[in-house]
Amino acid sequence: MAFSPRSPLRRMALALGLGLSLSAAGGGGASAQASDPENTLIMTLESGQVTIAMRPDLAPNHVERIKTLARENFYDGVVFHRVIDGFMAQTGDPTGTGSGGSEYPDLGQEFSDASHVRGTVSMARTSDPNSANSQFFIVFDQAPHLNAQYTVWGNVVDGMEHIDALKRGAPGSGAVSNPDHIVSMRVQADVK
Repeated sequence: MAFSPRSPLRRMALALGLGLSLSAAGGGGASAQASDPENTLIMTLESGQVTIAMRPDLAPNHVERIKTLARENFYDGVVFHRVIDGFMAQTGDPTGTGSGGSEYPDLGQEFSDASHVRGTVSMARTSDPNSANSQFFIVFDQAPHLNAQYTVWGNVVDGMEHIDALKRGAPGSGAVSNPDHIVSMRVQADVK
C-alpha cells in the first residue's frame, strides 16, 4: 500500500520509524537537539566521525563547559585513557593519566533521571560529586548503577561504531597503552 505524503498513515509510519531509529542509536530525548548545530558536537576520531547531541535541558552548565573547551580546541589530540570493554570509554584529560583537567574550576553536579544506556555521554568525576571538570565517558552498554550518580550531558546519535572500535584497556583498570585519541572535537555551529 502506498501512502500519500500527507496521509495520516504515512505520518504515523514515519513517526514510528523515526522513534525506532532513535531508540537504536541511543538518542532517546536527544532527538530534538541532534538537529541543533549549537548543541551538537562533531568528534573526529582516526576511524571516523562521531556526532553527539548535547543536552542543555539536563545539564546546562556541563554543556556550556564542553562547548567552551571544544571551541578552545582543548580536546584535540586528547587520548581515551580508560576503556573498559562492555562498560565505557573515558577521555578528556590533557595529561592522559586520568588525573588532569582544564584550567577552569570544577563543576557542581547536575544529576538527572536520564539513564546511562548505550551511547550516553556523561561527566567523569572523583568521589566528590562536584568535581567534574573536562573528562567525560561514553557508555558502551547499559550502566544503571551510574544513574543519578554522574551528570549526563549528551548522547551519541551517529558514529557509535567508532566508539566501539576504540582500543580496550587492561582488565580491571581499563588503562590503555598506546591509546586512540580525539583528532578534533567541534561544536557543529562552528564547522565551516
